Amino acid sequence: MLILNWRDTGHPEGGGSEVYAEHVADGLAERGHDVTILTARYAGSSPSQTRPSGVRVRRAGGRLGVYLQAALAVRLRRVPRPDVIIETQNGFPFLAALWAPRTPHMVLVHHVHREQWPVVFPRPVARVGWWLESRLAPRLNRNRPYVTVSELTRSELAELGIAPERVTVVHNGVLPPPPHDVRRTSHPQLLVLGRLVPHKRVELAMEVAERLRPEFPDLQLVVAGRGWWEPQLREHVAARGLEGLVELRGFVTPEERHRLYASSWVSLVPSLKEGWGLVVVEAGLHETPSVAFDGAGGVTESILDGQTGLLARRDDVAHLAELTRELLLDGERRELMGRAAAEFAGQFTWAQAVAHYDEMIDQLTRGSAAVRELADGTAQPSSGTERVSAQRLVP
Repeated sequence: MLILNWRDTGHPEGGGSEVYAEHVADGLAERGHDVTILTARYAGSSPSQTRPSGVRVRRAGGRLGVYLQAALAVRLRRVPRPDVIIETQNGFPFLAALWAPRTPHMVLVHHVHREQWPVVFPRPVARVGWWLESRLAPRLNRNRPYVTVSELTRSELAELGIAPERVTVVHNGVLPPPPHDVRRTSHPQLLVLGRLVPHKRVELAMEVAERLRPEFPDLQLVVAGRGWWEPQLREHVAARGLEGLVELRGFVTPEERHRLYASSWVSLVPSLKEGWGLVVVEAGLHETPSVAFDGAGGVTESILDGQTGLLARRDDVAHLAELTRELLLDGERRELMGRAAAEFAGQFTWAQAVAHYDEMIDQLTRGSAAVRELADGTAQPSSGTERVSAQRLVP
């Protein structure tokens, strides 16, 4: 089995997509599958390694070169010949249907990148990227099954011409937090945790903190994570005079991440768009409610508005600040939401997610075998339903 994902968690810009891919890969390996992840190289990385689960990691190419290297790796047998390909489409597609047309494969899409393209890339590149994502990839993969992490993304894929019945929703899992004795900070503390890239819009969280500082003089905003946008964020802090208000913590270990969730009062998610909102449910496990923008992708599902957190009007920073203020002032409401967030988050497990993938892979491979037998004239389906199912699962 070959999983294509543009980065792994060791990459300086790795994030939720990478966490998802590696948990699925490890879980499938533990269920007896032979799994390889193909991803990009980065400074200090090795071209290959083996994870404790037995999953092989192969790295080649860079930010864009990884897409060509994936095709070459399969065509030139640099990786074991896959029986199944799971292609993660993070904006740019790997286009495995072109270079491995006879190999059964499914396409994993965390979210549609319509809004992100012009934020991350110059206009010409953004237009090409959006054409690849919205036009070419759906046409190439028109007979292949899709997987996504939220119902909202399934509806967005439908707008690109991908029939909803071909899309399975498999939510992110979360791991139970390690035991700890961390208490909430004595002063109001807000947390933004994630990749430091433009579309995460960390500056908006800084603006929220700046708006609230007069009323909460001991307020602190902790920003934890790494990414290529970090220098610009540090410049923003200096230019706005936010040094005593905002702490850019940088990369944090998993243990530190859990301690931040546990000690913070509110988790802010000002992102332009999220596929699901892994940080929302991770914070929820620590009884920390989240505040995000309505309409920003999967957060509208990972946050039950008014129950486990709050959703501000889309792109309305003043409303985001007001909702955050309400939670800072009302400790009882904050605690009730935190307990509800923990209960909600507890239902999402990686074991459950992996079981879904194992079932889909079984259907995909059995469907592929049925189609090959039909093509060879060696078998006939017992019903028309089987024929339709097989044709839907493989080209």
